[in-house]
Amino acid sequence: MDLLPFSEYAASLNRKRTAAGVLLRDDRSRVLLVETTYKPEWEIPGGAVEAEEAPWATAARELHEELGITRPLGTLLVIDHIRTQGVMPEGLAFVFDGGLITEDEVRGIQSTDPEIQSVGLYTLDQAETLVKPTLHARISTALRAADNGATVFCEAGHPATTIRN
Repeated sequence: MDLLPFSEYAASLNRKRTAAGVLLRDDRSRVLLVETTYKPEWEIPGGAVEAEEAPWATAARELHEELGITRPLGTLLVIDHIRTQGVMPEGLAFVFDGGLITEDEVRGIQSTDPEIQSVGLYTLDQAETLVKPTLHARISTALRAADNGATVFCEAGHPATTIRN
């Protein structure tokens, strides 16, 4: 068997887009969602992982940039494999536990990020009308993972494997 030189092998490896977000919820299991200015669907706080950046660093950075919130992240709740969608390549989405947030804290958020139009707490049923179906499935899975102390591996937001923390 002929082996490629290492530099050619490394250059041939598949590349995946990567995103990281934070699940913030209140004591009634409502989820904090952000309304973006650049697309119709709402999101959880988070964004694309930059070159040489760890997903957990992305989640913390985006939480601060988007909402002005600095807090330690909890456990990794979800790793979701996302298949190619149109022009968007295959990827991985990580969701970290941001813990509980109160209505007063949410009302006090004054985002200076031009990508964020508004912020609010929404039930899972309300979120279904605001976010993409795959994100809704991911949020639902993340809520269950937070309640159960687990990390869940998903395919398009739907659980494939669960690991107890």
